[in-house]
Amino acid sequence: MSVRRFVSATLGLALAAALALPGPAPADAAKPHRVDHWASAAKATVHPGTMMYTKGAQCTANFVYTDRTGHVYVGYAAHCAGTGEATDTDGCSTRSLPLGTKVVFTEGGSLVDGGTRLAIGRLAYSSWATMKELGTTGANACAYNDLALVRVAAKDVRKINPSVPFWGGPTGIDTDGTAAGDEVYTYGNSSIRGGLQELSPHTGTSLGDDAADHGWSHPLYTASPGIPGDSGSGFMTADGKAIGVLSTLGLAPLPASNNIGDLAKELRFAQQHSGIAGLLMTKGTEPFTAVP
Repeated sequence: MSVRRFVSATLGLALAAALALPGPAPADAAKPHRVDHWASAAKATVHPGTMMYTKGAQCTANFVYTDRTGHVYVGYAAHCAGTGEATDTDGCSTRSLPLGTKVVFTEGGSLVDGGTRLAIGRLAYSSWATMKELGTTGANACAYNDLALVRVAAKDVRKINPSVPFWGGPTGIDTDGTAAGDEVYTYGNSSIRGGLQELSPHTGTSLGDDAADHGWSHPLYTASPGIPGDSGSGFMTADGKAIGVLSTLGLAPLPASNNIGDLAKELRFAQQHSGIAGLLMTKGTEPFTAVP
């Protein structure tokens, strides 16, 4: 849900069988990279929840990722770099900005002020652009595979910490979905909130996974619903595992609900098709705490 592109309503699409994704198992099963250059969580200016602007569209960072050569990436939603209409949700047919497009990390942005520039990066991967290039047709992937990665400029990597503000974590990647009533935790920082950090951390409740989409999405309600600008925000389970990326605001059949794309599936797809060798999500340096 970027400010420029109000995310789409989920209107009870008839979903076909999920895209068959061969290959490695769980997205976090590979040997982790050793990273010694993170800023402390207290001093980092770029982290999950940071505002990200792409050609005027504001979205929110989810998690931090690395590759085999030591490059660092921050994730957000692929639709944040889309060029179609605000109502477009089919990532397999909607055009996207080209790889290499500049993305700016900021803080304190509002509807009238873009905020303070913190760092810059370049779009390095988009699930939407990749599915369009591959000719993907699986309805579930087309609707919910909504992950993009921004490679952070080398000079700005020292400003990053992978921990989620307020909550800590992530502790890994969830691979078994959610049940109705499960608590989830997120940190969204839409510019519509005018930089009020107190409104950024919030909790939600799973509505139970729908078997029809084969685990590609997780519908949920949050105490403070995701709003335009929160797109790309990361969600964690009660044990701090990263489970999804905020993609859509549902209007029917569950008004004001949110849908998050399944991160394990999204990252597995990126590992297979992005061309980024050794791509992994990075765990937080701070312990996860489900604050009551």
